[in-house]
Amino acid sequence: MTSTLLERLDRVCWNRVHTAITAALGIGWLLDAFEVTIVNNVVSVFKELWHLSNLQASWILSIWFVGLMLGAYLFGYLADRYGRKRLFLATLLLYGTFTFLTAFAWSYNSLMVLRLLTAIGVGAEYAAINAAISEFIPARHRGKTNATVMNFWPLGAILAALVSLYLLNRLPPELGWRFAFGFGALVAAFAGFARRFIPESPRWLLAHREPEAAAAVVADIEQARLNGALLDRQASAPPRRGRAAGVWRHTRELVTRYPGRVALGALLDFSEAAGYYGLFAFLALFILPEIHVGSGFVPWFYLIGNVGALAGGAAVTLLLDRAGRKLTVPAFYALAALGVLALAAATATGDWRWVLAGFTLANLFATGAWISAYPTFSEIFPTQLRSTGIGLSVAFGRIGAFGAPLLLTAVATTHGMRAALALLAAFWLLGAAAMLPWCYFGVEGKGTSLEGLAG
Repeated sequence: MTSTLLERLDRVCWNRVHTAITAALGIGWLLDAFEVTIVNNVVSVFKELWHLSNLQASWILSIWFVGLMLGAYLFGYLADRYGRKRLFLATLLLYGTFTFLTAFAWSYNSLMVLRLLTAIGVGAEYAAINAAISEFIPARHRGKTNATVMNFWPLGAILAALVSLYLLNRLPPELGWRFAFGFGALVAAFAGFARRFIPESPRWLLAHREPEAAAAVVADIEQARLNGALLDRQASAPPRRGRAAGVWRHTRELVTRYPGRVALGALLDFSEAAGYYGLFAFLALFILPEIHVGSGFVPWFYLIGNVGALAGGAAVTLLLDRAGRKLTVPAFYALAALGVLALAAATATGDWRWVLAGFTLANLFATGAWISAYPTFSEIFPTQLRSTGIGLSVAFGRIGAFGAPLLLTAVATTHGMRAALALLAAFWLLGAAAMLPWCYFGVEGKGTSLEGLAG
């Protein structure tokens, strides 16, 4: 029965159920990008409002990555234990609640606590969303669909840039940032309503010995049915009976049984997180001041740069299921390194127009790289450990996001901007190198079932 259900799930034609799942889960990535971009735009307001030092202001950014690490790792296990649906509803509730409360922060300390809790909710989204999207979508569409979900990130960054231009810049500073966080909570509420119409993953139900529930979900996907009665019935499916494995046991099983896969996921995520967040931090801290770009024009850099990001994500969406993971992933990581070097050359001209063009190109390749990575390492773990594997990879990657801006700042201060940008390019080359063993010895994900990959 299990093999028959999985074959039916992979054979089903694309229909409105798949479209609804893609849109409802993609909003989680939009919210993450919105939060990161908004905070970059309002951190100077916090400095003035609460008379913060540069170190205190930097921790407003860094605490986000601490929360992402905690949320991705812990909630990754919970999604394997209690189901994808429960978790991607709970994580959105966690995010929406605490980003709304952030709008009422009354001090630096309260802001830090609320930012940490909000980030835990967003980090939890990483594991639950990527596991769910991989398990619902037929093998022939899995790569481009997962990439489409990731493409909601640049949409969120563009939305944040527009909010900055037309809301933050027009309201009094002490009010604008509060409305921005309230806007994020409003989007989360809309997403939560949409996610009610997504059933539990049939692969998770099969792994947890609920074949009847899994069969009902597959039948409704085949018939393009998406209704509340089905969801209420599937939401009540209990987790597997017996003693819980525990987060440490899941982690130990991953590391001992699938060390190469864990290493690939961790290194790909570390590389893209260090490279991507390092790029944006270095742009704000060093490049824009070097070429004398005013604060009022900064949102335009993010807006135009993320149009390039959409182009990079669109290219990967087309390539993952055509050229395959083994070619697309290392190619875009290598191109991201070249994009950073092009940005370095543009910065040397001192002309903001060349820098904007260089940043847009670098962001195009960087976004294509990380969007290609997530579908690749999300599909290589077995169903019962998939969310934990994704969460572990993302948690390790956030070390790169946390440390790269600090390391790049230290190198730029002591050795100059060119040395720092060379290091930034090296971060991207690490991901390209990590893919090489998988290219030779791993399974190509293009058109391959999740069970074929896990085997």
